[in-house]
Amino acid sequence: MTEIIAGLYMSPPEFLALSGAVALVGARWLPPTARPRVTIAAGAVLVLSAIVLSVVGIRWQVLPVLAGAAVALPFALSPLLRRRTGRPAWRARWWLALPGSVVCAGLIATGPVAAWAFPVPVFPEPSGRFAVGTGVVQWTDPRRPESFTADPNDLRTVVVQLWYPAQKGSAGARRAQYLGRTEQEARTVSDALAGEVGLPGFLFDGVPRAHTHAVFDAPVAGGGERFPVVLFSPGSGGVRTQNTAWAEELASHGYVVAALDHPYDSAVVVLADGRTVHAETASTGDRDKDGELAAHWTAVRAADLGFVLTRLEHLDRGEITGPLTGRLDTGRVAVTGHSMGGAAALQAARQDHRFGAVIDLDGYPHGPASPSLHQPTLALTQAVTSGTDPHYMPRLTEALGRSTATSYRLTIPGAAHLTFMDGPLYLPPVPSVVGSLGRTESPHVVAATTLAFLDATLRHAPGDLAGVLSAYGDLGFRQPPPSPS
Repeated sequence: MTEIIAGLYMSPPEFLALSGAVALVGARWLPPTARPRVTIAAGAVLVLSAIVLSVVGIRWQVLPVLAGAAVALPFALSPLLRRRTGRPAWRARWWLALPGSVVCAGLIATGPVAAWAFPVPVFPEPSGRFAVGTGVVQWTDPRRPESFTADPNDLRTVVVQLWYPAQKGSAGARRAQYLGRTEQEARTVSDALAGEVGLPGFLFDGVPRAHTHAVFDAPVAGGGERFPVVLFSPGSGGVRTQNTAWAEELASHGYVVAALDHPYDSAVVVLADGRTVHAETASTGDRDKDGELAAHWTAVRAADLGFVLTRLEHLDRGEITGPLTGRLDTGRVAVTGHSMGGAAALQAARQDHRFGAVIDLDGYPHGPASPSLHQPTLALTQAVTSGTDPHYMPRLTEALGRSTATSYRLTIPGAAHLTFMDGPLYLPPVPSVVGSLGRTESPHVVAATTLAFLDATLRHAPGDLAGVLSAYGDLGFRQPPPSPS
């Protein structure tokens, strides 16, 4: 019952409730012979849809629809009831009924507008030849104490979600919950993300209802092919699932994506034993102090990325049991991230040459700019405006300029900072927040550009990478001078 009618952002029961409410209000203005039949039918549809919604859960977006119908219902039913009791029917004059109808219609119209602004996200169908499976693992680093707690016996633990190429399954296979392994975890994460931006959680009550295209624990694709690996670090306060649409698209094209929750930095992390770890990172308002804190948090994230790659190597060799044993090509690995995660990806690549390529999704390069990057790098950025941090582009230019490999910086017109995650799928389409590319084009642009880069750098696919990238925005790229012979 959580399926959404394409283009309407409402489920079938919600749409029926809307239709019944509209018909109930409109019945007053129909010819007298049609009014009773329409009123009875509309009332029946409303009652049935309300019963269904009370079972599956009523979203706040539907409440104005039900409120408008509740106001109109007594006036619509009164003439019918009076007839049945033998009393003469009374109906308000049009000039009295019109304001009431307008008020009811206004309430009802608020529902679909709210559903459009705060929808249940509908994820784009992955375009690759593979189905997509997913699974969640939790790993503890025995060599690193947890720096966010004072307990010396508390070791750093990360939660990782994997998306991978899977066998084609039955059409009825249940798709994975968005934001969590269960709906309860998804609601916990959704509420925490809303709290990060200071908004009440109920506004996003549709998000934890969503399902993605991946299937939990689906069998790995057959054939014995080994898949390149892409590690992902979310933005500050972000969570491992924040780029699910992107991860599913990459997995459908033959990549394994490993996205991290960073405890005490991600908005909330639900551990395997049910404990929840909330974010403890926060800005102080002092630029210098915040710069030092961001550099520290970035270093922790970079270490997390290196640790997860080591664990994936163990998994591939069979030292950790799992269905992906023998299927990970850990000689072809990219490290990626959004916002602060992008900064962490840059740092991880500087420190660990096992990473063969880097993608920074609109991330400010925190921390030291040395040593130089030795991997090809793609940086996707939003358009620079008067509101952009004036230090951002110089820092990014410095980081890319030090690279000893080819680097690309692609500025995408119409993009905003949250364009590079799943935000456009469920946030209000405010250009300053999610950009102006739209709910369909935003995930397409991010996936198409990064997939082209990964194919060129990890798979050495032939073609004009610069030409492909430049079709999506303003491309600048730098090739290092040839080494002296």
